[in-house]
Amino acid sequence: MKEVMRGSPDYNVDIDELKEIESAESKTSTENIESQLLKSVQQQDERAKEEGRILNEAINQGISAFNPDMMFQNLTNNYSMAKKIYGKTLIRLISGYNPDYIKRNIKIPEFRKELKKKLKGRIDELKEKKLLKRDSSIAEKGFKLASLLLYAEELDNIIPKGIFGEKIHKKASHYGERGDFRHYKKGDRYRDIEIKQSLKMAIRRGHKKVMRTDLRTSEMQSKGSAYIIYAVDASGSMKGKKIEMSKKAGIALAYKAIEQKDKVGLIVFGSDIKEKIYPTSNFPMLLEKISRIRASKQTDFRGMLHKSLELFPKGEFTRHLIVITDAMPTVGNEPKKESLVEMANIRNAGITVSLIGINLDREASEFAERFVEIGKGRLQIIRQAEELDKIVLEDYYTFS
Repeated sequence: MKEVMRGSPDYNVDIDELKEIESAESKTSTENIESQLLKSVQQQDERAKEEGRILNEAINQGISAFNPDMMFQNLTNNYSMAKKIYGKTLIRLISGYNPDYIKRNIKIPEFRKELKKKLKGRIDELKEKKLLKRDSSIAEKGFKLASLLLYAEELDNIIPKGIFGEKIHKKASHYGERGDFRHYKKGDRYRDIEIKQSLKMAIRRGHKKVMRTDLRTSEMQSKGSAYIIYAVDASGSMKGKKIEMSKKAGIALAYKAIEQKDKVGLIVFGSDIKEKIYPTSNFPMLLEKISRIRASKQTDFRGMLHKSLELFPKGEFTRHLIVITDAMPTVGNEPKKESLVEMANIRNAGITVSLIGINLDREASEFAERFVEIGKGRLQIIRQAEELDKIVLEDYYTFS
């Protein structure tokens, strides 16, 4: 931008120069964390992506180690039970056969021999690539591949859905979201000049060049801080598709909230607290911890609520807890009563609580209604988990 004379009304800029400034400021010399993660996945070949899916399915099914001999015995001795343990997707990925085909041919000796060979071959391959340890448990490299693939799949899912709206506290600031427009004045930053609005003003006034009096700048609005904790029920009944979609929804929440300069924490609960993370802007850490969630045992609501109270910082800003579950509390002498008492403590601290229930029965639904009534949040009961990410994001934008 060039000045003809400081302080003069003839201060002007060529329209082409303004366009060049807009183009230059839209570029960045460094990649953000999200693009780096995505590039890591895109560089993987299809075989590596399939291996990542195998590891993710194993985690979602609560399987801690791969034993080809045990898997073969389970499939051949009691196929129906094996399907419940491993899930149809994992059976297909690791054997290379459609599960229905296995069921039809499992008694044929030649097929059994080939199936055993394929199971051992695939697991040995995962070990050779250091995705599994010698004891067949998932290695750190395996967890990283699984988390990157999970991230890429969810990013492909949430970007087409767009953003579902947000609440912004309208406080003027140099930093934040662009709001209303006003005339440019001395001291305003060049980067806040609204190119299109300035051009429209110049054209409307019949100017061949954009004069200083034509320049329009955006009134920046600071967004009030929000601290969100995502609490995932990892009890045994969440195994499989429900835990998979809960993880993807958690990744969507972390991605969008951190993008909006908010902070996200995590609680994974079953019969006890399995994982806890204070609200943070560290997306890679959240991605890693979320990808490792696996289902087991019971549901301790009271423990989860008590822990969330510890994790939330104190202060005059939004604090919101989002709970994902498919059941009622099952831990404690009087699980429901104890959970509601703890919920009252949460609310007295100024924290709002929403609950998203997956396929809740009547008794669990009645408890959930009372739960969010005290928590002053929202209750969403869904039959299928596929839209969970959308519902979680809608809840975030409602309370952030």
